[in-house]
Order: sequence, then C-alpha cells, then structure tokens
Amino acid sequence: MKRSEINIALKKMEDMINRLNYYLPPFCHFTPEEWQNKGHEYDEVRDNMLGWDITDFGQGDFQKTGFSLITIRNGNQKMQDVYKKPYAEKLLYLDEGQYAMNHFHWYKMEDIINRGGGNILIRVYNSLPDESIDKTGDVTVHTDGLTRVVPAGTQIRLTPGESLTITQGMYHDFEVEPGTGEVLIGEVSQCNDDANDNRFNPPAGRFPEIEEDEAPYRLLCNEYPPAKD
Repeated sequence: MKRSEINIALKKMEDMINRLNYYLPPFCHFTPEEWQNKGHEYDEVRDNMLGWDITDFGQGDFQKTGFSLITIRNGNQKMQDVYKKPYAEKLLYLDEGQYAMNHFHWYKMEDIINRGGGNILIRVYNSLPDESIDKTGDVTVHTDGLTRVVPAGTQIRLTPGESLTITQGMYHDFEVEPGTGEVLIGEVSQCNDDANDNRFNPPAGRFPEIEEDEAPYRLLCNEYPPAKD
C-alpha cells in the first residue's frame, strides 16, 4: 500500500469516530515525531500492538478489499507474566464497497458489534477438521441473547447496536450492506494476535508492505520505534 493511501484511511476512520462521539486513548493521537521520544513507559503499546492498523490483505486494492482498525486494549499470550489481561478491544472501520476477507481464529473468541453508521453483513461457515470451509453444515449463531441455526454461508445482518458472537473455528467475512453507508464496528474478544491467529481462506496477507510516497500521519501498530532509554 502507498503511505498516502494509509493516511487517507486513517483520517476517514478518525473522522467517523469523532462524528459518533467516541474518544480514543492518548497513544492513538501520538505523531510519528512524538513516538521517537517515548520510553519504556509505553512498552505495553509496543508489545501488545495497540494502536492503528490498516490492511489490504495483500490484495493491492484497498478500496475493494481492506479494513481499518484500532486495537485499544489487549493482553499478550506470549508474555502473560507481564501482561495479565485475558481480553482485547478494537474499533474497526469498513467503507461501503470494501470487503474484509474470510478467516477464522484458532484461539480468539469475539463479539462483533455495529457501533454506528450503516449495516454490516457477516457471512458465516463452520470449519472442518482439516481447516477447510464446511459449505454444507448448518451454523449456530448467537446475536444479542438470541441463539439460532442458519445454513452455511448465511450473511448475518447487524444494524447499529446489534452484535454477533464469533466462536473459534468459525469462518467469517465482512462487508457493508449496499446503500447503508460506512460502518464503525466494535470488537470485544479474548487476547488478539493478528500475526499468528488468523486462518485466511483463501490465503491472504495481514500487514502490508508500504510504499513511502509521503510522510506518515500516524504510525501503525507494527511500526513503533524502540523505546528511548
């Protein structure tokens, strides 16, 4: 992805957060220059990959296949002696016409919440023992206290305020219901590990290579410089 494209995506998500009167923690507002002077007091942000995250899933067309995210809080399965939180929270942004690719998580269970804007469509499948997609088995879904069974490949529609529980091994993808507009999404989950806990089908990338065509507006969660001693 080009840095200019990432900067535009960050500002669009930031604008929607502001319009919906959500407030982000201070580290989300640090400039790249400010990060150069941050010491070990912000190791939790670095170690747990808190902050901004933009991906095109390695497809090279962010406007069609892409997602904007912020990890607000997170534990760390590899450093449980230091970071004891067993949970994570994210905000995600999806524009109309964008698609977030089909995947499941081995470890993480999550609730996906429509925080405002348009409607989200989340397609669900079970996975088979070989981790392929079960295209025939019915899927049990939980939405805000309601349990029901739907055919494989059903798109669960979430209007603002509604949520869906995604269990381990459940394939899911995201898109916006056409004509309803951009969506701000919440995620409440077990610890998040985007480097090791995403099984994409078909295979996809997660963190993009960046072409530096302009200065960064914000650093992404995998770009922080080492702590200044």
